[in-house]
Amino acid sequence: MKNRIFLATVILFALAAFAQQTNTSSSGSASAGVSQSASDREPLASPRPKDFWDGDDPNLVNLVTHPFANKKYVQRQVTPIRDRINELDQLTSENGQQIKDVDTRAQQGIQLASEKTSLADQHATDAATKAQSAQIAANQASTSVSKAEQMVGSLDQYKGSAQTEIRFGPGQTVLSKSAKDALDDMAAPLKDQRGYIIEVRGFAPGKGQAATRSSQKMADSVVRYLVLTHNIPVYRIYAMSMGSAAATEEGKHSSGARVEVNILKNDLVTSAKQ
Repeated sequence: MKNRIFLATVILFALAAFAQQTNTSSSGSASAGVSQSASDREPLASPRPKDFWDGDDPNLVNLVTHPFANKKYVQRQVTPIRDRINELDQLTSENGQQIKDVDTRAQQGIQLASEKTSLADQHATDAATKAQSAQIAANQASTSVSKAEQMVGSLDQYKGSAQTEIRFGPGQTVLSKSAKDALDDMAAPLKDQRGYIIEVRGFAPGKGQAATRSSQKMADSVVRYLVLTHNIPVYRIYAMSMGSAAATEEGKHSSGARVEVNILKNDLVTSAKQ
């Protein structure tokens, strides 16, 4: 009987010591976890007993009735730890939700920045394309201006290609048959051509205004025939009454009533048409 009581006493003592050690370890672990995750919470209070008997006499009755052997005592010790563990789980859940929210906002910000970057790249590409088109148009305009300047600079570069002299009798201003034939031969090649002008200069013997009027009438007769018969535009004909001036284009001297008809052509306009 004594042996059984002693054996039971030893077993109860071992269980009580193990429970105390487990309680102390659990309290330390829980306190450390709560302190790391929630530093603003008060740590759990350490157990007040200094030894296993807590001031009781070490006997069998006190051993059986000791608080360590009581289930309610153990629950009172474990409940604060369980509450802290639940709080820790709640804080962990809240932190996880906050991290998830921050990650969601970060992803949205990254997506928005990517969209704006793509839009900016598209605008930059459009601007570069427009700038390139403008540069091409500017180059084409510059080329056209250069060609136009070259053509305008060469418009007055006319060269004589044909010359005909129409003779008139004294006091006569009407074209003869031979004069018309000569004008026909000269004007026929000019049909549907461009880049030419016809210079008509009338000369008449005499002095002063009488010679000028007579030379004007003869020149008008030639112009009238070219316009009405050969449809030469009036703006291509330049008629001048030279009066009694005797010098011809070649520097020779001639006399008598006559009209000199010169065809002047611009080679640049002719080549541009071809």
